[in-house]
Amino acid sequence: MTEPPQTAEPTPAPDSPAQGAVQAPAPQTPAAVRRRAVLAGTAVSALLILAIVLGSRLLRDFDSALLPYAVATVFLAFGVAHRYTVWVSAPGARRLFRQGWRSFFSAANFRKAPTALPKMIATYLGFQKFLGARSHARWAAHQLLFWGCVLAALITFPLTWGWFTFTSDTGDGPGYEMRIWGFKILGFDALSVLGWLMFHGLDIAAVLVIAGASYFLWRRMKDRGAITGQRFAYDLIPLIALIVISVTGLLLTFSSIFLHGGGYEFLAILHMVSVVFTLIYIPFGKFFHIVQRPAAVGMQLFKYTSRRKDEELRTCRRCHEPIDTPDYVENLRGTMKDLKLDFDEWAEYCPRCKRVLRGNAYLTHVKKGFK
Repeated sequence: MTEPPQTAEPTPAPDSPAQGAVQAPAPQTPAAVRRRAVLAGTAVSALLILAIVLGSRLLRDFDSALLPYAVATVFLAFGVAHRYTVWVSAPGARRLFRQGWRSFFSAANFRKAPTALPKMIATYLGFQKFLGARSHARWAAHQLLFWGCVLAALITFPLTWGWFTFTSDTGDGPGYEMRIWGFKILGFDALSVLGWLMFHGLDIAAVLVIAGASYFLWRRMKDRGAITGQRFAYDLIPLIALIVISVTGLLLTFSSIFLHGGGYEFLAILHMVSVVFTLIYIPFGKFFHIVQRPAAVGMQLFKYTSRRKDEELRTCRRCHEPIDTPDYVENLRGTMKDLKLDFDEWAEYCPRCKRVLRGNAYLTHVKKGFK
């Protein structure tokens, strides 16, 4: 195949911001970022404490035995808000964040693609179809892990905060009522299928999590590519923590049913410690991508809606093949400028031409130095 005619190395294009381009954010000092992050974390923690007090009807429905879990969720709220604020303060993340919200609240985008956001939430967040392109096994394991954690969170957090209560007129069943914020939602028989599902939802979640986490742990023990770049604290501890939480949770059920409560107190303490540790670890470890992922949906929405505009795609400055929409290319250039990368004009070249130009630069400036 004949190479296209080579041109000179890329030179910066005139600054002509495209429609909808976001101006570069003003630089922020680390001290200002930390101060803003602490304020955000404190505010979110205070709001959560207020929600716990009000949601539990001034603590009337709050179970004091679950106090360590509730305290851990307050620390979790502080850590997530603190780190998210620091992350969004970075120029590239801030631009992504702003473009995502701008696309989300755009009436024009909603008129042109009213189903785009629900579809992306379902495919990108819920079913994570992008993982299926890498490996069907990894996608299946991630789905087990994801839905197991979601189910556990939907059950555990409201119970911990005193928002959900299960009461029985007789004191020991089998008839129970589920109440949310003090309002009766439904009544059920503990011996029915619905009752079994209600009382064993966490066991189901534990089985899903164990299956998914075990696959990834096995892969990190066997796959050469995963072993090469993995770190124990970052890659292995999260999986081990999830398995410990799930196993100890199942053992609590096993103890209460088959051992008549034997060893229950020890298992309860072990389970509590593992849960509290994991909740506090989330904002500062690998689990933080759970919080970051929804922000990426906004950027996907921006890309999707910009491609639906009646505009021609921006073409490569070298081979003139289509690259992407003008809005997306200008947004990428803006991000590179925010990060002080003085080669943002390279965003206007296709991947193939970038490789050719890098090769030419190497031959011109490096190779000639060897005799």
